Order: sequence, then C-alpha cells, then structure tokens
Amino acid sequence: MAKTGKPTTEAQVLKYFQQLDHPLAEVAEALRKVILAADPTIGEHIKWNSPAFYYTGPMKAFDPKEYKRDLVVFNLHKKDAVLLVFPTGAKVNDPSGILEGTFPDGRKTAKFTHMDEVKKQEKDLQTVVKAWLALVEK
Repeated sequence: MAKTGKPTTEAQVLKYFQQLDHPLAEVAEALRKVILAADPTIGEHIKWNSPAFYYTGPMKAFDPKEYKRDLVVFNLHKKDAVLLVFPTGAKVNDPSGILEGTFPDGRKTAKFTHMDEVKKQEKDLQTVVKAWLALVEK
C-alpha cells in the first residue's frame, strides 16, 4: 500500500489478475511477464479498466492525448483471445509481423489464443517492446 492508503499500481494489477475470470487468464499472465521482462523501465498499472504498460522514465513534455508514454494495454473482452493493443504501434518497425491492423489512430494489435503462441512469439514481442522504447522522446 502507498502512504495514501491506496493500493500501489503493481498491487492493483496483481489484484486484477487474481480476480480475472477469463478462459485465457494463464495466457494473459504469461504475456504480462514477457512484457515486464523486456526492459526495467516498463511499469504497469490499470488504465481503461485493464492492465496496461508504460514507460516509467523521464520524457520531453507532450500532450497526454498523444499516448507517448503508453506502451500496450490488454483487451480481454473476447473469451477466445487475449488482445494486446499498442496505442502507437504503427510507429514501430516490426519485421516479425506480430503487430496487426491498419487503424486510422495509429494503433496496432497482437492476438494470442493459447500458450504455444506466447512461447513461440515471446522474442518477437520483446523485440517490438524494445523497438517501441527506442522511439520514446527522452
């Protein structure tokens, strides 16, 4: 707990996963670990009612609506897949093709339906995360 009596962001995320009632909860938890292991500057919190990951280091000033600090957000609305939404994913060079979609707002997604996909694409996901971090305006 933080000094304010509110749970820390990590505690909020852990509570979210403890209470997660989703057929692919194990997949979501594995993806969380992969993302956090990619770089020590990645933090996590609950944003848009879902686990989300962001860059924790110093940055140049920017409009918060540009989502420059936001790396990826879980979308767990479908029961047959875990969707990772990268709000600014279109800016990332992704030779692996793990990022999909052509959204006008510049987001990209990565879809996982079972643990084998997580294991098979772990390195590609971490490469995308690192490529995104390299674009952060520090």
